[in-house]
Amino acid sequence: MKKYCAIFFLLIFINPAWSEQPITVARIKYQGGGDWYGNRTTFTNLFQYMNQYTNVKTAEREIPVEIMDREFFKYPVSYIAGHGNIRFTEQEILRLRKYLSSGGFLWADDDYGMDFSFRREMERVFPDAEWVELPFSHPIYHMYYSFPNGLPKIHKHDGGPPKGLALFYEGEMVVFYSWNTDISDGCEDPDIHGDPPDLREMALHMGTNILLWALTH
Repeated sequence: MKKYCAIFFLLIFINPAWSEQPITVARIKYQGGGDWYGNRTTFTNLFQYMNQYTNVKTAEREIPVEIMDREFFKYPVSYIAGHGNIRFTEQEILRLRKYLSSGGFLWADDDYGMDFSFRREMERVFPDAEWVELPFSHPIYHMYYSFPNGLPKIHKHDGGPPKGLALFYEGEMVVFYSWNTDISDGCEDPDIHGDPPDLREMALHMGTNILLWALTH
């Protein structure tokens, strides 16, 4: 895959403010029984990769945070995944909506088993919003690495193509949902899932694209 070399992208990464403090991601801790804590090596590997191949300085790993924690709003990018049920309290619903409508961004990665409950909870957060499948031309697929056919297929799950779904608030994408692929698993240590090097590289490339898009929009 060829790197996306648009001039606007290069200018973004000249911003000196980004070098002052390493970038990280808030991993959302939730109730309901799902394993919010899974994919333990996803961000250690993804951040290491981004440190090596981009101009963005990242932390060593993500930060586990509950939506009601005071620190939640410190992180402009949050992440949620898991295999089981996701359930937010009414207070968490209100606070997550405030976070997303105030400039926060959520990357949700379908870990096979969270789809029904995640969609249900996001409908509570934004009752009037509908999921939109992003076209393959969307910049998130071309931020640093080019994916002309959209999300790469990392794991089989139910078969069929993966989909990049989004929720918009006042015209801005506030949630990106990588469905039916499992980018997170592909970023983990190679001996955990046994993914071949080419799939693992595609996962790291797509994870880089997602985070760089979230950090620049």
